[in-house]
Amino acid sequence: MSSRSASSRSSSSRSSSSQSSSRLGRSIALHLFLTPLALIWLFPLWMMVIFSTMPDRGIFSPSIELLPHGSFLDNVSNLQRDTNFIGAIGISVSVAVTYTFLSVLLTSMAGWALARYQFFGKGAVVAIIFGTITLPYAVVLIPQFIMVARDFKLANTWVALIVPPLFNSLGVLFMRQSFSMMPGDLFDAARVEGVKEWRIFLFVALPLARPMLAALAIILFLASWNNYLWPLLINSKPGAMTAPVALGTLIGLTKVSWGGIMAGAVMLTVPMLVVFVLLQRHFVAGIAAGAIK
Repeated sequence: MSSRSASSRSSSSRSSSSQSSSRLGRSIALHLFLTPLALIWLFPLWMMVIFSTMPDRGIFSPSIELLPHGSFLDNVSNLQRDTNFIGAIGISVSVAVTYTFLSVLLTSMAGWALARYQFFGKGAVVAIIFGTITLPYAVVLIPQFIMVARDFKLANTWVALIVPPLFNSLGVLFMRQSFSMMPGDLFDAARVEGVKEWRIFLFVALPLARPMLAALAIILFLASWNNYLWPLLINSKPGAMTAPVALGTLIGLTKVSWGGIMAGAVMLTVPMLVVFVLLQRHFVAGIAAGAIK
């Protein structure tokens, strides 16, 4: 009996060892495949950093430079002198933070209503929201501009930058899916205890949806941070430009400040990469939680 159990343990250990070596081999093969792809993706970003440290005449030199030079501070100084780029970054940060907070709140409220309440026309509302995803942004851009600038007289204001893009169809559907995954008995128990609906939403549903809210907040913040076309149309005053629009002003009819553009692109890109790397765990967890039902 003891010899049979020893043989069973030996075969089990051999099986476990083979499975471990198989997983290790697959992991090594996966890394060998993904590492070149990661380097290909990172190479343009690295060249952007290199160009930001070079003068304009050096960017178009026939030789390929792979190491940084010493003109980054000069390019930043010229960028600040031409565009007040630090002020534009401050405007972009303020607009992106405000937009992200309001949009996450509104999309969460809409998703909660579509997930947990029954009302007449609910199917039609969901169908309309799905339909808006298929519309190209160019279709609504001009009517939106006419309504905001001519009818509401809100051009060159922060309201015009923040309010029109607040509705996000993907955010509403994402939060609807997230709230639909939660157990309804939990909310029914809170209602039986006499908890008001707004308290159930704020103090029960939203804490449970924290990973999904974090993922949605990252997506919305990046969308606002990189938004170029709408701020370009609605804000014409130099002192009200966001950072991407300020960078675009460096492209003139007869002169283009490539060194300044590259330096500004680095200043806009690197902080977002750092934020994404630091919050990657929350982003992946939120996307995975919202995708699995």
